[in-house]
Amino acid sequence: MITGESLYPESAGLPEALINAIRLAMAQKPEHKAPGSYPVQGEKLFMNVMEFSTQAPEMKKAEQHRDYIDIQVLLTGTERIYYGLFESARECEELHLEEDYQLCNRIDNEQTLTLRPGQFAVFMPLEPHKPGCVVTRSETIKKVVIKLHRSALEA
Repeated sequence: MITGESLYPESAGLPEALINAIRLAMAQKPEHKAPGSYPVQGEKLFMNVMEFSTQAPEMKKAEQHRDYIDIQVLLTGTERIYYGLFESARECEELHLEEDYQLCNRIDNEQTLTLRPGQFAVFMPLEPHKPGCVVTRSETIKKVVIKLHRSALEA
């Protein structure tokens, strides 16, 4: 898991593939798009624009992915994200291969971070995360989740 400011992703010490993914996706101005999925570079890089109300963490399940890196950029509001290190997800449900996600009920040694507009967090495959949690009170947030296929880091 990596965090940083979305306007200056190179300052977070990210690999060039992640910096390029952020630049390409943010150039499409997701803050002006309606919720939905948008291609950036085919199946290798796309983005999901979301708008929803934050919830109490006990009302949500953690998620993890096998093939895609999640770069979660908060556009409006504040959110808390609960997360864990590689392979720390427990009590996991069925793996949805086609959609590349698996929900889990627990994260060992769970950590938290708070995102504000313009900040981002990067979750690598098999790093469980529970985004969209309330900070002080429920609020509507808008975010973009940039999905980069893990093969981009293998080149």
